[in-house]
Formats: sequence, C-alpha cells, structure tokens
Amino acid sequence: MRKVKDIMTDQVVTVSPKDNIYEVAVKMKDHDTGFMPVVEDGDRLIGVITDRDLVIRGIAEKHPGSTAVEAVMTKGIRAASPDTPVDDAADMMADQQIRRLPVTEGERLIGVVSIGDLAVRNNFADEAGDALSDISHQVH
Repeated sequence: MRKVKDIMTDQVVTVSPKDNIYEVAVKMKDHDTGFMPVVEDGDRLIGVITDRDLVIRGIAEKHPGSTAVEAVMTKGIRAASPDTPVDDAADMMADQQIRRLPVTEGERLIGVVSIGDLAVRNNFADEAGDALSDISHQVH
C-alpha cells in the first residue's frame, strides 16, 4: 500500500505569519502556485494561505497589501503524516474540500500532497478523480 511519503512533494515554498500579503502574492506568482504553508520557527506548520484567502479575506475585505499573512491565513488545518495511506489522504482532501494537504511529522512541515500528486506520480487517477469530484461537488 502506497504511503503519502511516496508521492508527496518535499521541496515546499513557505511563508511566515509576519510576511505581508503582497509578498505572498508575488511569491505565489514566482512559484506558480496558489497555496503556501505558513510556518514559524523554521518549519512548524501553523496554517496555510491560498490565492482564495488573498482574494476573499485580503482584497474583498479591503486589507491593504501590507497586511500580515496571519490576518488572512487559514488556521486549524488538518495534515497527513508521511505514513498515511494514499487512499486516506485522498479521503481527507475530499472531506475537507481541499486540493493540497500538508504533510507533517509532529508539527514540523515535511511536504505537501496535491491532487496532481495523487494522479500523476503514481497512476492514482481513480483516487484523484474521486477526490476532485468530491471537492468540486460539495455536499450540503
């Protein structure tokens, strides 16, 4: 059975809670991503910030570009461990309606699993498709 550690991306670009949202937007553009883990003390995961967070909690709520990441980031996120089975990670992503899942050892960020990792890296097209379908069609 494949584990998250087998398919995760371990070279993750991060931001700190004190970075401002303009800096995050530039970093997202430079790294062609809409998701960045927020870490303190080097690698302790405390949240994530997405392009959606920037738009909804940043721009739409009229926070200037100098607003700190901690004011708009998503807190209280769940993460997978490196030994989490891939099927369980896909289920977590579907349950949480997310396309990227941080991977931690304790509180330390060690990687990220994305829908693309599920599909591309190890031919998990069915799991990725199911997770994406569940994410795209929220249950009310």
